[in-house]
Amino acid sequence: MNTLLVSGGLLVDELSVRPMDVLIQDGHVQAILPPGRAPTAADVLDASGLHILPGVVDAHVHFNEPGRTDWEGFLTGSTAAAAGGVTTVCDMPLNCHPPTLDARALTLKRGPVADHALIDYAFWGGLVPESLEHAAELQREGVIGVKAFLCDSGLAEYPHLDDFNLLDAMQTCAELGLLLGLHAEDAAETRRLGELARAAGHNTPLDWARSRPPSTEGDAVRRALEFARETGNDVRLHFVHISTSAAARLIGEARATGQDVSLETCPHYLALDESDLERLGNAGKCAPPLRGRHEVEGLWQALLNGTIDWVASDHSPCPPSMKDTDTIWSAWGGIGGVQTLLPVLLTEGFFARGLSLPRLVTLTAGNPSRRLGLYARKGALEIGSDADLVLVDLAHEWTLTETDLRTRWRGNPFLGKTFRGQVVLTMVRGTVVWRDGAARVKPGFGRLVSA
Repeated sequence: MNTLLVSGGLLVDELSVRPMDVLIQDGHVQAILPPGRAPTAADVLDASGLHILPGVVDAHVHFNEPGRTDWEGFLTGSTAAAAGGVTTVCDMPLNCHPPTLDARALTLKRGPVADHALIDYAFWGGLVPESLEHAAELQREGVIGVKAFLCDSGLAEYPHLDDFNLLDAMQTCAELGLLLGLHAEDAAETRRLGELARAAGHNTPLDWARSRPPSTEGDAVRRALEFARETGNDVRLHFVHISTSAAARLIGEARATGQDVSLETCPHYLALDESDLERLGNAGKCAPPLRGRHEVEGLWQALLNGTIDWVASDHSPCPPSMKDTDTIWSAWGGIGGVQTLLPVLLTEGFFARGLSLPRLVTLTAGNPSRRLGLYARKGALEIGSDADLVLVDLAHEWTLTETDLRTRWRGNPFLGKTFRGQVVLTMVRGTVVWRDGAARVKPGFGRLVSA
């Protein structure tokens, strides 16, 4: 038997921070014991002066494999994730080609991902108007949920759901018990406002943001919640990358009345605002767009009061040529951030706003793994759980540079930012995958996990 003792650190779970040793056997947590109480292990990892956190479960990444690995692939994407303390990623069904809309596409995806992943991973399935009949087969193949757009996705092969399709999708997902993830921006409003802005020659990043005001998100969320009530509240709903406090409040109120609904937000909505969009230019384009500072602070309130269920990166990079365009309208909308998810929450949350470390663990590990059917194999350090953990030095202050990044393209909106708290080591199933600034396993070490 292979045994490893992680000793001397402060263990953080969803309830407390306390000195504990973690005994790992054959890739699983065997015991959690007070210092000095663990039996002899074959190897010892000294975590003195460090905090031991469950590895981050990033529930929303776009690693684009197969078909668009020139944007990002699992080799570079999962390396960046490991560098940021992420031990499981949940890959979205679009941007890869073909999109993951049926069992055949899922099979095409599994092979190359298995060859390239450094950390563990799960798959979202996709849902477009023409693929509703494939939802059941995707579920049988182990997807954690299906993702749909309520507005233009930016890809012709991934059309959005109109109201009729949305109702059908909800009814199908309710019958299957399948989680339905929604990108919620109103299609008619965003199309009309975008057309008006382009006709008027408004081509700046701020013009993009103003063509997708907070109301476009709120209206889409409100309508989806109303449709869910029409199904008898039987559909399991999840709203991805919510960017406004009003939309978060709508979802929280619906949950309080008994609707089975959850929501996530992203580090860039918690740390960046419209002034950063002006500074970043096309590189800061994403959908929904970066908001005003009052929305940033409103999201923090929703996060601190428990309305927001988890934080995910929505990592969606692209080649520089797709950002370096003449107008904001033709630039790709996506931001890279899987490597900086945890540093942003430590810096802007724990240090700046009093976010507790146990609550941070809930937001980055416990809640996403529970909702997606991966708990407690993932998202926890409990007896029998996979030994997925990250050692963090909270005393270390550092500045992000291009040489730190492990993504395919060195684009990250937090370049030049000084962070407090640094990932020292990342472990997946008892094996160190990242340490001392380098990957420590070969591609293909990562494994598929299913709901």
